[in-house]
Amino acid sequence: MTGITVSDVKTSKVKNSNKSYGKFNIMYIKDRLHKIFEEEISSQNSIFIKVNGNVINRIASFISGDINRACSIGIAGETASGKSTVTFDIINKIQDFAENKSLSDIITRINIDDYYYDRSEMVKEAGSFAEFAKHYDLDIPEALELELMKEHMSRLLNGEEVYLPKYDMSGTAKRYDNFSLVKPSKIIISEGLFALTDKIVDAFDFKIYVDVSTHVQKERFYVRAAERDLGDSTEEVYQNASRKAQIYVHPTMARADIILSGEADRENYKNFINKLIDLISEIHEIS
Repeated sequence: MTGITVSDVKTSKVKNSNKSYGKFNIMYIKDRLHKIFEEEISSQNSIFIKVNGNVINRIASFISGDINRACSIGIAGETASGKSTVTFDIINKIQDFAENKSLSDIITRINIDDYYYDRSEMVKEAGSFAEFAKHYDLDIPEALELELMKEHMSRLLNGEEVYLPKYDMSGTAKRYDNFSLVKPSKIIISEGLFALTDKIVDAFDFKIYVDVSTHVQKERFYVRAAERDLGDSTEEVYQNASRKAQIYVHPTMARADIILSGEADRENYKNFINKLIDLISEIHEIS
């Protein structure tokens, strides 16, 4: 891991407020959030590596309705860090809750990888994705149309429907534009290598980085490489990804509100999300 120590979430001061949300006021909401975070931070094998103190206040503002708009979450991390797994666990828990309570338009996922430029013709000319990957760098922000993604994010946050692209990760490098129609929702969540890079970072209310040890990351990468038929180019692709991550991905950790462990037990993630959902349900009296 990075060796970063866990920040004390108590550094986020709770200000007096008489504003109430039903029978709850903002002080109550912040206090409950502090307890939820502190309990997880102090637990064995915590999901957290670092939490910035002011993140509590911002979460409370969205839960309470002080900020009355959709919330955007960006999740970054190096390849095979576990960021996609974390994202899907968050989405699945929220969707399960929404289905149980008959709620609609709660969460929308935007996959940054779907914004890779279409390079299918280059793959055909190279003869295979493995040969293509030797000469085309997929591990730099310029390989993706991040400006288009930011436009889509903005439109969704403004309450507009958007057609999202779909990138074929099976080895064709084909991107299908206007592939799926998505409606605006309460939460817009996005994950990818470059979620916290310059072109897109300011689109997110909450910035999360998923960190992982090198040996675990490499093991995961090789499993994925076999699935994508990278063949004898696997080590070369991995080394390039690692070098480029040190330039473009790893430094973005400094922008994160929260740094998560990509090696934490998935049940710990799910339990933490459930606690946040329970608080939201209590505050808004969702039965």
